[in-house]
Amino acid sequence: MRVVVAEDTMLTREGIVRLLEEAGVEVVAQAEDAAALMRHVRSERPDAAIVDIRMPPTHTDEGLVAAEQIRAEHPQIGVLLLSHYVEPSYAIRLLEEHPERIGYLLKERVFDVAILVDALRRIGDGETVVDPTIVARLVGRRRHEDPLAELTAREREVLGLLAEGLSNRAIAARLFVTERTVEAHVKQIFLKLHLGPNSESHRRVLAVLAYLHGR
Repeated sequence: MRVVVAEDTMLTREGIVRLLEEAGVEVVAQAEDAAALMRHVRSERPDAAIVDIRMPPTHTDEGLVAAEQIRAEHPQIGVLLLSHYVEPSYAIRLLEEHPERIGYLLKERVFDVAILVDALRRIGDGETVVDPTIVARLVGRRRHEDPLAELTAREREVLGLLAEGLSNRAIAARLFVTERTVEAHVKQIFLKLHLGPNSESHRRVLAVLAYLHGR
């Protein structure tokens, strides 16, 4: 896999690059702002870009804007967004427009090379990856009328894994159950939450996240 890394903090950027190279991932370019990122993406055409959401000059959403531009111009290039903060609205904003080949992880998690490489692999396969901390925050929100209360403990567990972007097979492996059992849980979850069934993994992630964020 060929990757561009965009992060304005030099030590963080070099740490990510070192981890990737040790894992056998080719880093074809590094950028410290969104403008440099776009130049490298257009010239190198990498398989994926790892992008900090907050970059110069304003350190607000330059990385997110650049990610949207990458997905619009080069839909075959995956984007893994990084953030110090739990910002569900950012994840949902990007997923709504470009739901495939997108990931969103907290920075603290990317220094676990297994998590970082797995996220890049899944994005390369066209999947969606959402940090479990963000999912837990959404699932755990207090609601005046909580429709999640109708879910069993196992269904809530499956819902969280769905929102992270895991396939039925991956959920089954995580929970040590059969894939057929997971399919039954997913069917019940979507029925109880009044969400239309969809076999495309990224679409069901979007549906679950939008549901959790909007309530």
